[in-house]
Amino acid sequence: MIVMGLSMGAQTIGELTVTVTTSETGGNYAPRNIVAIWVEDDNGNFVKTLLAYANTRKTHLNTWQATTTSAGTAFNTTDAITGATRSSHSTRTCSWDGTDFNNLDVADGTYYLWLELTDKNSTGNFSSFQFTKGVDDQNLTPDDVPSFASIVINWDAIIASTFAQNEYPNISIHPNPSKGVFTVLGDNIEVVEVRTISGELISISTSTVVDISSTKPGFYLVTIKTNKTKVIKKLIKE
Repeated sequence: MIVMGLSMGAQTIGELTVTVTTSETGGNYAPRNIVAIWVEDDNGNFVKTLLAYANTRKTHLNTWQATTTSAGTAFNTTDAITGATRSSHSTRTCSWDGTDFNNLDVADGTYYLWLELTDKNSTGNFSSFQFTKGVDDQNLTPDDVPSFASIVINWDAIIASTFAQNEYPNISIHPNPSKGVFTVLGDNIEVVEVRTISGELISISTSTVVDISSTKPGFYLVTIKTNKTKVIKKLIKE
């Protein structure tokens, strides 16, 4: 874990990974099931959906429907893994990049991971688990709950990014999101490095125009070194 420039209201860049094995609730459509996994903040406000296997039957995921509707964005699946009703049970995996459904970085603090599954035309089983988004890594293995077993929740912190946005507003990346070619804007830029969220070096250049078109879509960290400082920005590659 790398941590730099911490300040009040920090927005630590990192990734939450979730793994869980589902099972039936005893409904009349079993083993067919619909399931949603999402994040809420400490006040119960919807943050982002991570997975939604539901489509036409999604209205029976009543808890997920209520929280997304309350946020004014019913059944929002921005950046989520999505698909139709599942025909059987299995291990489901998804992740969260620390942004909300508007793709804005959220503040560090207490959050809740929610899981909901049903195999009938009514509410099934749902549970939530608290975790902390911050500079410290977390590895949580909660006890099994109805319809959800072998639960693993990992938060891997990378870097606190508030300072880059607030203290150096003259340094920016355009466009962001990008298809792969982007320009770093600012004064006295000497080196531009691009790394994966896990820290793997993808590109290093003295040019302010960078091409990572050959890499897969996702989130990358761009380190911009000037003659006075070093700034880290998050890049979204579409």
